[in-house]
Amino acid sequence: MFWADELAASLSGPQVLNDSKTPSGTVHVGSLRGPVINDVIVRAMRARGLSATFLYGVDDLDPMDAQALLTPDAVEQAMGRPLAHVPDPEQDGHDSYARHFAGLFLGTFARLGVHPDRVYWMSEVYASGEMDRYIRIALDRAAVVRDIYQRVANVRHSDDWHPLAAICENCGRVGTTIVTAWDGERVHYECRPELVAWAKGCGYAGDIPPFGGRAKLPFNVDWAAKWSLFGVTIEPNGKDLGTKGGARDRSEAIAREVFEREPPLNVVYEFLNIGGRRMSTSKGRGAAAHLVAEVMPPEQLRLLFLRPRYNQAIDFDPEGTDAVPRVFDESDRLAAAVTGREVKGELPADPDRVFAASQVDPGADPAAAAASYRPPFAHLAMLVQVLGVDVAERVAAEKGERLTERELAILDERTTAARRWLETYAPDQARMAVQAELPAAAVARLDADARRFLEALAVAAEREPPESGEGWQSLIFDVAKHADPPLPAGAAFRAIYNAFLGRPNGPRAGWLLASLDPGFVTQRLREAVAADTLPA
Repeated sequence: MFWADELAASLSGPQVLNDSKTPSGTVHVGSLRGPVINDVIVRAMRARGLSATFLYGVDDLDPMDAQALLTPDAVEQAMGRPLAHVPDPEQDGHDSYARHFAGLFLGTFARLGVHPDRVYWMSEVYASGEMDRYIRIALDRAAVVRDIYQRVANVRHSDDWHPLAAICENCGRVGTTIVTAWDGERVHYECRPELVAWAKGCGYAGDIPPFGGRAKLPFNVDWAAKWSLFGVTIEPNGKDLGTKGGARDRSEAIAREVFEREPPLNVVYEFLNIGGRRMSTSKGRGAAAHLVAEVMPPEQLRLLFLRPRYNQAIDFDPEGTDAVPRVFDESDRLAAAVTGREVKGELPADPDRVFAASQVDPGADPAAAAASYRPPFAHLAMLVQVLGVDVAERVAAEKGERLTERELAILDERTTAARRWLETYAPDQARMAVQAELPAAAVARLDADARRFLEALAVAAEREPPESGEGWQSLIFDVAKHADPPLPAGAAFRAIYNAFLGRPNGPRAGWLLASLDPGFVTQRLREAVAADTLPA
């Protein structure tokens, strides 16, 4: 059974799911895994008739604590201030740094079919007074909070430490302040120059009522307070927060012992890594979510997160040689499996449900979506680079009949994605320009064995013209294998690339030849064989 269905089957009664993000910079694509996982859980629950509310929060009252996206002259002013109070670095009309970067990230949700029932901004939640009750409880039970930090996480705070950070009245920082006293109505705070390594406090001290957005709870206490405020029953989180003694353990203890409620059900999910390293918003490491979403259509981007089980890590580098095309290929394999066609290679335990979960519209018929003709992405990436090719006409010819309206929409979506991939993440070998004239200098590099292979390939192609990229690929391997002497596959591909592209590498050779007019292919093969320029 699909993991989300298993979870939904174990639940009863109304459920509230929550997720949130601190917009400390350009939000990387890995941060979309949480919202997609929550969306899949909500869909599974609603399919079973359960009431499910999905909340998504922006923790924009958190302090700016990283410099990755700030200019040097802005660091001194911005570090330690609430993200909601830091100016928009792009000056493009947003009210704050947080609104700019969170807006880019949230803008990907609807396209992916992720529709939170409420998006909340913690700067507004605190300012509205909704958190005042929990601030008062936390301050009244400060000794309990200190004990939890020491007992659960082995973090010891001084006896005058209180779980609150005031926004300094003098410099506006929240990351450099510490509350040392509470009289039931006002707190005493100090903005300490050396409290943290990443920001310098101004040295001011004052007494304020800590309500209405003038202060914020530290992360663990804030998290537990939100569970009570919003009635959260399920909140998945990344494994970094779920380690023993980590943030989740501290927050769950605070929920029970300070706010007197059971914490929500946890679903710990793995990261999406790039080159084996975890992506990081604050450090500016990783591919931006909104940019990847412009390249990968929603179905394929959802599948990127859902193909592995939620507790399995994903390694994805969009600039990798075939990382993006591979996701399309896997989507097409699952579609084939759904329609009952034979599929090579390993499939997930529930291919039908994984494919259905990748669909943007939860009400869509996955069988109908899977039955549509899906032109291979890598093939389209070549077709859009060949001058004079009518891509729709060529794809219809490969299908063997006219494309349906749905298939034309898929084609348009994929050709757009292919062009954007070529403009952004595609490696050089995927970019190509078929030479109108025989590239003599490149052909000069071919030895006698390579030329004999090209001649045999021309003969074989004229005898039985391949009708697809796979057909051409099989023919290339077969001709190379039976050449006299046999030609290694790498040498065979290099011969083709030199003859058509004027360089020794390129996209998949079979699909390259399939994208060209068959008459042009055989003519070029024979021209390369007959060229007067011979290798030295």
